[in-house]
Amino acid sequence: MTASAAAAVDNVKAPGPLHQAASAVWGVVSGVAPHVLHHVGPLAGAALLAGTGGQILFFLLGLALATPMLIRLRRRFHTWAAPAIAVAIFGLTYSFSSVYLGPLLTGEASGAIDPTSVTTTTHDHDH
Repeated sequence: MTASAAAAVDNVKAPGPLHQAASAVWGVVSGVAPHVLHHVGPLAGAALLAGTGGQILFFLLGLALATPMLIRLRRRFHTWAAPAIAVAIFGLTYSFSSVYLGPLLTGEASGAIDPTSVTTTTHDHDH
């Protein structure tokens, strides 16, 4: 390392207290948000957050909360390939969770009707 490069490294200041506080607040918000937001579903109503609209909303929210990490990946690898791969993995994981794991854990059927649960009614009299 040359003398000028060493001097430049020595002159880099650590983040100030305001930056550290903002970073801590962002860490708390992005860490607590998934826990808090899973309580929103029952409170806001099933019509708003259930189904495709709710899944898209939470995917976009997760993507927004991951933006600082994606920016750090871009800076670290000096290419947009690393953040693109991270977003693709996030999308695949989220889709797998929404389409397969969610219904499996909640016991919701995937649209198939269980023939044993269907009841039929017969009318014995004529109209």
